[in-house]
Amino acid sequence: MNPKLFDIHAHVNFKEFDSDREEVIKRALDNGIWIINVGSDYESSKKAVEIADAYAGVYAAVGIHPTEAVKPPLGGFTAKLKELAKHPKVVAIGECGLDLYRRKKSDLERQKEIFIKQIEIALELNKPLMIHCRDAHDDLINILATYYSLLSTRHNGNIHFFSGTWEQAQKYFDLGFSISFTGSLTYQTTYDVVCTNDIVSRLAEVVKNAPLDKIMVETDTPFVAPLPRRGQRNEPFYVQEVAKKMAEIRGISYEKVAKATTINALKLFLNRASI
Repeated sequence: MNPKLFDIHAHVNFKEFDSDREEVIKRALDNGIWIINVGSDYESSKKAVEIADAYAGVYAAVGIHPTEAVKPPLGGFTAKLKELAKHPKVVAIGECGLDLYRRKKSDLERQKEIFIKQIEIALELNKPLMIHCRDAHDDLINILATYYSLLSTRHNGNIHFFSGTWEQAQKYFDLGFSISFTGSLTYQTTYDVVCTNDIVSRLAEVVKNAPLDKIMVETDTPFVAPLPRRGQRNEPFYVQEVAKKMAEIRGISYEKVAKATTINALKLFLNRASI
């Protein structure tokens, strides 16, 4: 069986789904949507692996989110994370990266230290990175350039919930990284402090200009539910709305977007080149 869509970044492992997790996962799978559940710390990473083990079409990413990286203690986390990452259903290391939106500038060095350790795990185990970046794209690009060759022909990872500029997106592409988009792409007005009209316009520019083989879709469940479900708890089934908006912006069919983004996900995370 092949998926129709691939939600490459979800958190059905989070407590928001403790009461109906199986129903939510089944709704996605029954509609041909595969899922990567992503850890933000060791415990949520372990939970993601347990869930992935129970379902065909569900996978896991394991890592330490940058806002968790500044919360001691993290002693011995590298060995524990590496062991967890060896599980066959773990398809990426992350989410890891840099975040200066909710953290102080003084936290940046600690975030960089933990991020680099996860890059080293990804390289050692030959697994792609699942990267979180907010208000720190230039710093993150500089770190990636140290470890990954410019104009890389490899598929090194993905920048999830992309929020940067077209110029930054091009730099990620050159380093062998793809980018993915969430329900924020569907917003037309300010969504609290997450997404403003300027950001929506900027994201639309990136979606329109990016090579079709460099972009993917995600929900970041349970956050940022797309229109028309804005304000509700998000879930992987709603990733269809992101693909529909992407097709509208690019002026191509939904079917073409669904097929291309799914092939991109299979290639990056499962080393499969077709469906």
